[in-house]
Amino acid sequence: QVQLVESGGGLVQAGGSLRLSCAASGIDFSINTMAWYRQAPGKQREMVARITRSRTTNYADSVKGRFTISRDDAKHTVYLQMNSLKPEDTAVYYCARTNPVGWVVDWGQGTQVTVSS
Repeated sequence: QVQLVESGGGLVQAGGSLRLSCAASGIDFSINTMAWYRQAPGKQREMVARITRSRTTNYADSVKGRFTISRDDAKHTVYLQMNSLKPEDTAVYYCARTNPVGWVVDWGQGTQVTVSS
């Protein structure tokens, strides 16, 4: 049974930082592409960052230069370091496992990030 468990969300002031973590179980973590998505109220869920097994990364334009995705295969954990946070970053953030063509096959339960102005 695949489980993706996010942690690290919370309330932060604009300009602040948060680090999200996603602990995975039930998968061969090291071979999987992992990603972070987010969904703000009234908006569609969007990809924020993605990291492949070879640590190639991709970012949404809106977070480039501010967010960093990383992974620790020994701990089966993927991270999202978020710096210089803006109110528009407020959303529920989801950890995801994708297949080789980019389709999401597993979701975490989500963690709320709220950035106050």
